[in-house]
Amino acid sequence: MDDQPDGWGEDACVVCPARCGLGPGQFNVVDGPGPDYRLDRSIGWRVDVRTKAGVCVHPFRIGMAPGQYLSGDQPVLTDDEERPAPSAAALVMPEDETDLEGWLVAVLRVAPSDELFDAVGAAEHAAGQRFAPDAVTTALRRVLSYELAHRD
Repeated sequence: MDDQPDGWGEDACVVCPARCGLGPGQFNVVDGPGPDYRLDRSIGWRVDVRTKAGVCVHPFRIGMAPGQYLSGDQPVLTDDEERPAPSAAALVMPEDETDLEGWLVAVLRVAPSDELFDAVGAAEHAAGQRFAPDAVTTALRRVLSYELAHRD
């Protein structure tokens, strides 16, 4: 889309409207996944089950604070505003494998640089308690390839 900033959506999960072609302001942003926000396979991104509006559940990944950008009249952040940090809700282990990457990103973003190696190991162990080893390995590979390359 012409109204998307450079690099828009590359940090989003694969079922995020930002990754699937919608630009800033063309979907809502909420603070964390839940039963009200499901993947609509017919369109390829997550929606609010009540309103059917596209929704991102990882605001810290796309750099937008939670808000009703599509459903309300909330203005989109400008480039000079600070990206939101992962919230406490983002640091809770997800129930659904679809949200594993988002959780891993949150865990790594709050880890101090000198503790990153330990944070990766702890996250891998914790995720392995809930998800299949191949799912954890795949998620870690995707997350680490992006997060390490973009870490300050």
